[in-house]
Amino acid sequence: MEKNSSPHMTRQSGTGNTATFCSGILQQLDYSLVKCQALVLPPTLELTQQSVKVHACVGGTSVREDQRILSSGVHVVVGTPGRVFDMLRRQSLRPVYIKMFVLDEADEMLSRGF
Repeated sequence: MEKNSSPHMTRQSGTGNTATFCSGILQQLDYSLVKCQALVLPPTLELTQQSVKVHACVGGTSVREDQRILSSGVHVVVGTPGRVFDMLRRQSLRPVYIKMFVLDEADEMLSRGF
């Protein structure tokens, strides 16, 4: 692997990928910095809900509540692409401190047109 390159992994859907990603993320967080440092984008609400519950940022929930929680500080956001994009657009989620990004089931996202 080249210096400064990120590892790339593929695994079959339904084999605990999201939990595996979250385990690695939790080891890399700076807990003294209460800013979003990792962003995980699973393709479906169901996969978002089975992930580590730091803050699930998903559609069908209160935008204002998401904004309140994000402004109070979180270490990890796990969310669906639409809601995460909305929070970024509203500047409620700021990518400045994000040092890890997981695109969970990228093939599924591409087939859905994300």
